[in-house]
Amino acid sequence: MEEREGEVRWDGLCSRDAAARDAALDTIGQAVLRRAESIASGAAADGLPVPAARDGLGEALARLLMLSKRCPFADVREKSEAILSGVQELGIRIPRPLGHGPSRFIPEKETIQVGKEDATMHTLFAESFATLGRLDNVTLVMVFHPQYLESFLKTQHYLLQMDGPLPLHYRHYIGIMAAARHQCSYLVNLHVNDFLHVGGDPKWLNGLENAPQKLQNLGELNKMLAHRPWLITKEHIEQLLKTEENSWSLAELIHAVVLLTHYHSLASFTFGCGISPEIDCEGGHTFRPPSVSNYCICDITNGYHGVDEIHASPAGSIPVSSTESVCEVEALMEKMKQLQECRDEEEASQEEMATRFEREKRESMFVCSSEDEESAATRDVSRHFEDTSYGYKDFSRHGMHVPTFRVQDYSWEDHGYSLVNRLYPDVGQLLDEKFHIAYNLTYNTMAMHKDVDTSMLRRAIWNYIHCMFGIRYDDYDYGEINQLLDRSFKVYIKTVVCTPEKTTKRMYDSFWRQFEHSEKVHVNLLLVEARMQAELLYALRAITRYMT
Repeated sequence: MEEREGEVRWDGLCSRDAAARDAALDTIGQAVLRRAESIASGAAADGLPVPAARDGLGEALARLLMLSKRCPFADVREKSEAILSGVQELGIRIPRPLGHGPSRFIPEKETIQVGKEDATMHTLFAESFATLGRLDNVTLVMVFHPQYLESFLKTQHYLLQMDGPLPLHYRHYIGIMAAARHQCSYLVNLHVNDFLHVGGDPKWLNGLENAPQKLQNLGELNKMLAHRPWLITKEHIEQLLKTEENSWSLAELIHAVVLLTHYHSLASFTFGCGISPEIDCEGGHTFRPPSVSNYCICDITNGYHGVDEIHASPAGSIPVSSTESVCEVEALMEKMKQLQECRDEEEASQEEMATRFEREKRESMFVCSSEDEESAATRDVSRHFEDTSYGYKDFSRHGMHVPTFRVQDYSWEDHGYSLVNRLYPDVGQLLDEKFHIAYNLTYNTMAMHKDVDTSMLRRAIWNYIHCMFGIRYDDYDYGEINQLLDRSFKVYIKTVVCTPEKTTKRMYDSFWRQFEHSEKVHVNLLLVEARMQAELLYALRAITRYMT
């Protein structure tokens, strides 16, 4: 039933023309029902042995289930459901979704329901579906912020599908390599499917050593960018550009660097917002009937159904009253007001500002979660990269020093932007728009309060992330960070940015307890873009040094 074997074509469903979608669904329905009837009667289907036919049917049914729940076009949702019912009437079990909604951290009723979105969101959903062939869970969580989502989708579409230095299958493989550094099976699964769809060689998926040497050579840069970008030098760049037959061109390398940083930071978003597996991917559906309690123990063991709720309130923990949470918001607003008054009254000396930065940078090394334990990469994902033991944590554990990167010596606005635009036209512009939207996005609200200027808080979050990467803004007073970001918030930021695979629902719940989920998603957008820009600054500075 695999599309790449030409048995079923799903592409027609992405059309904006209802008649084209209808014709595509008729063809799909006939192929699926024909296969189901053959299996139900015990005969071989389409010349395939029954077990192979069952596998193919299972994949198609999971895809139809996803379409019935997640397609922005009502005609596709309804007809997909009808095809599934037809298969069920033949006595064949059909799948049902596991989990509740696009995020394990956000109750489904608080997310946008497909089919109930407004006109602006529908346009975004239709655009996403037409370009990706799916409406993924990342999109359904990001749509809390439509202006950002539009910029994100436009950039991602350009990187993956428009004209560029790298062939399409290389782009998806680099996405797999980047997501695998953080054991992000959600993104790996999506890009494995896309890689095969654009004609990628399935052998490459058996491990990085099976990919071309040129991609293997990118492994070291991938590793450093993901975990310790400050170690990247012009010598690393030279090795990639000067390796005789497997060398990269400068334009190809810029494309690869942007893809690597995009997927490292998207892995942060995926874990930071508790994104659920896609309905048609492993862990997103089951063919088992629901048990009395609505989920079976195997689902809990696999972490797909309600497991976070079970761990969310450990025995002995004291629930926080809403009064305490309200006080938390009031206290934060009061601190912002006091800091603004201090700013107006006096300005610290340059020496004092430098000292405060170094103190904050040093302290950020020791921010870690109490539930921080080693988590082994699953074999499935770790085969896509080498040196699984290399991570951010080893660095702070050995007491090494992050050098200071001064933004006035090399910045995105004055240096990085023009380098990217020169070597990969239009991408610098797209990234610049996305950075600005994330940084400046505001609805002037804080929890239940309206007409609040949140710029001080947004700047503290952005600069704290850059501080963890050793990046310093001379005109910023880093003393503000400790005033505005409490320990539970710092733990969450550090985990999502540096070791996202260790993020838990408890960490997500424990910061900003009185704030809306949309505000916590907004925090994640800041984390994504600040992390991406930090990685890019180190890589682009090394490329600039190589070129000069």
